[in-house]
Amino acid sequence: MAYSVTLEKFISRLKLEILHVPGEIDKIQITSTEVNRPGLLISGFSENFDPTRIQILGKMEFSYLDSLNDDVKMQRINDLFRRNVPAVIITRNMFISADIVQAARIHSIPLLRTTEETSTFMAEAIVFLNNELAPRIQRHGVLVEVYGEGILLTGDSGIGKSETAIELIKRGHRLIADDAVEIRRVSNKMLVGQSPETIQNFVELRGVGIINIARTYGASAVKQSQMIDMIIELEQWDSDKYYSTLGLENNYVEILGINVAKTVIPVRPGRNLSIIIETAAVENRNKKMGYYAAKEFLELNGISE
Repeated sequence: MAYSVTLEKFISRLKLEILHVPGEIDKIQITSTEVNRPGLLISGFSENFDPTRIQILGKMEFSYLDSLNDDVKMQRINDLFRRNVPAVIITRNMFISADIVQAARIHSIPLLRTTEETSTFMAEAIVFLNNELAPRIQRHGVLVEVYGEGILLTGDSGIGKSETAIELIKRGHRLIADDAVEIRRVSNKMLVGQSPETIQNFVELRGVGIINIARTYGASAVKQSQMIDMIIELEQWDSDKYYSTLGLENNYVEILGINVAKTVIPVRPGRNLSIIIETAAVENRNKKMGYYAAKEFLELNGISE
């Protein structure tokens, strides 16, 4: 599914100055995660030019344009604006002549400006667009940050996900989302989770009701988004089921084409789930760094896997 973001949100997040925008900025949609410096186009080479990308003009492009006579310069500028690009952005707060603003008006192209240097602005724009336009799904669960690791708690309703999240928050960890987690694939290796805006910072606790975590435990108890490093599924203890005690197995769940480490934690009275999840988070980080406690244990005791 293709996603889009409004020019209004793009301007607001990246703090852009509006030089000209045709119509209402909340009606103009950006659909490409890529941005472009149209140096080749303004030099006269237009093959493979992608008009869906935001175009960025920096010091180098303007130095080249200033080397041309006025007629050729405006011809190249108009050639850029006539291609129906989403927006043209000027970096470094450079001066814009009235002729360029007029070209934007004639071709109905948004013309914006930033004080940022070109490379810095491009990096910020790409990160923003990758997040806003990323493929996404919504999963039932609770997303928390534990020792810097994004832990997605899943399991049947009533298993204790929200209660466990509250206990983790009281121990200094942070809530990202409760009940519904919006997961986005922001790169080929990274999934980022966040809460739908309508329920952000809220937790539903059976028997108590709706709790605003930021108001109850402070702003440091919540976080807007978090990379998902691990999935922990909570399930009722089944005495007939085998649960690993060594942790040698590497289990994964595929989400949006990316494998995420998964472990199952059985729930029964007397088990301190918050401490178990804290330990699982630290162990998951150790494994990513190449250390496996179970393998060390087997080697020290002369046991083959």
